[in-house]
Amino acid sequence: MPRGRRGSRVRALEGGVEEEAPPAAAAAVPSALLPSPQQPAAEQILLRGIFEIGRGSCDVVLSERALRWRPILPERPAGECRSDLLHKEEFIELKDIFSVKLKRRCSSKQQNGTLLGITLFICLKKEQNKLKDSTIDLINLSEDHCDLWFRQFKKLLAGFSSRPKSLKILLNPQSHKKEATYIYQEKVEPLLKLAGIKTDVTITEYEGHALSLLKECELEGFDGVVCVGGDGSASEVAHALLLRAQKNAGVDTDCLLTPVRAQLPLGVIPAGSTNVLAHSLHGVSHVVTATLHIIMGHIQPVDVCTFSTTGKLLRFGFSAMFGFGGRTLAVAEKYRWMSPGQRRDFAVIKSLAKLKPEDCEISFLPLKKSQDFQEGGAQRSPKSDNNDQWQMIQGQFLNVSIMAIPCLCSVAPRGLAPNTRLNNGSMALIIVRNTSRQEFIKHLKRYASVKNQFNFPFVETYTVEEVKVERKHSISGHNPEEKNEPYEIALESSFPWNVDGDLMEVASEIHVRLHPRLICLYGGDMEEMNDFKVTFIFPRGAISLDFSPALWHDKIWKCTGVLAKFIFSFFGERA
Repeated sequence: MPRGRRGSRVRALEGGVEEEAPPAAAAAVPSALLPSPQQPAAEQILLRGIFEIGRGSCDVVLSERALRWRPILPERPAGECRSDLLHKEEFIELKDIFSVKLKRRCSSKQQNGTLLGITLFICLKKEQNKLKDSTIDLINLSEDHCDLWFRQFKKLLAGFSSRPKSLKILLNPQSHKKEATYIYQEKVEPLLKLAGIKTDVTITEYEGHALSLLKECELEGFDGVVCVGGDGSASEVAHALLLRAQKNAGVDTDCLLTPVRAQLPLGVIPAGSTNVLAHSLHGVSHVVTATLHIIMGHIQPVDVCTFSTTGKLLRFGFSAMFGFGGRTLAVAEKYRWMSPGQRRDFAVIKSLAKLKPEDCEISFLPLKKSQDFQEGGAQRSPKSDNNDQWQMIQGQFLNVSIMAIPCLCSVAPRGLAPNTRLNNGSMALIIVRNTSRQEFIKHLKRYASVKNQFNFPFVETYTVEEVKVERKHSISGHNPEEKNEPYEIALESSFPWNVDGDLMEVASEIHVRLHPRLICLYGGDMEEMNDFKVTFIFPRGAISLDFSPALWHDKIWKCTGVLAKFIFSFFGERA
């Protein structure tokens, strides 16, 4: 009987090459499949049969929730020792299977090829927050036997109603290094086809194309919308889906107090330069992980902000920066003729060279029945005992950040707002008061460090529900230590905001309001980005080591020392 092979039917999409079959002595099941716990008595057995898995025949049982198998061992003389390890039952839960195919050996003389058995395509956890695709081959040469099991698998998989069957794909070919098309064709599309998901792909041609398309296109036949691009593209699609929901519900966006939830979930395939939204959603910026979350139908409700002025809605978004973050993006947009790398470095250096505070009045409504988050005593709260009342701060600020998501990134593993979650019903308001350029750069560098980025006397953080920002006037000159140099006051018609990597210029007060769980995104429950322990097993013992993701990113950051790239990863351009 032909022997099963694991991983021979699917390319390792992360690397773009086919996986090698494991050595003959290796087990033919994923390492994540551990010996199964005792089968629940109430679990109904649907099918039972014999298949070859790996290098031996197994007694295989299919129930409503799992596939279990145990090696069939030949009888041995009484008293002969057997390894207990061979008796252990292994299993895979049905919720981890996303496709099933009949396995055949193709030949030129046969149209369909010789039947070998059934291949199960499964989603496995690779490491912290990462997913990978793998296979299990159930080898049996009987056509009737395999057909019976194949039809039962298809019936069970059809019962997962949350998994999409048809998706609208919006692809931004200009994202990052123009890699989005390659990423989709080589890594995303093969998995979607394997899962039997129908797709309708539109390549966006200009900024705002996705917005105009989603306003009018027919979406009734789709189970979800997927964006292949960077943070700006994903934010534009989310904004478009929410506007579409308001239009369909007949809600006036000029008086938007309680917006309607988006009708379709959004999938985000990271193909930009920083991928803050995808990283915050999945805990890692990994294309295969994002794709598998979509295929498996994993849904996460996510909080969204509305940005409005003078009672008129400007846009929906997840995060925004005003001051240094907005000015850096505005500078970059003026030098589009430069290459992306040159443009971002130039914008950061120029913004730091001309660093200046903004004279603003910031009003906010603290989160009800919740204490403002703080780290290391860097928190300040205005004197007020009533959280139902608006509180106000006025002064000169270098940067103001308003975050409804953690804003994680590979170079800042703790994120811009470490204590904010995707759907905890609050925003983080982070205010950087006027200080010297040297101290401000120290604060920026802390985002890549294990140290607390808020532990500075000029940084204040609050947990809020609403924020209003009104600029009084712009002040030239940044350094308060230069006392003999007078400030020059220059009135400007508008001032720049960085909203999810998009430039938004506003001439008056901005009102930011949080709306809990307003949109659903494809993504699973993310593990906490805390220290974790890994145990290495050697022939003569085991060694346990403690790892801190933030610490390791900190080491990498110290080796590279590219300050401009780090700063622009958060305050950078639309991708």
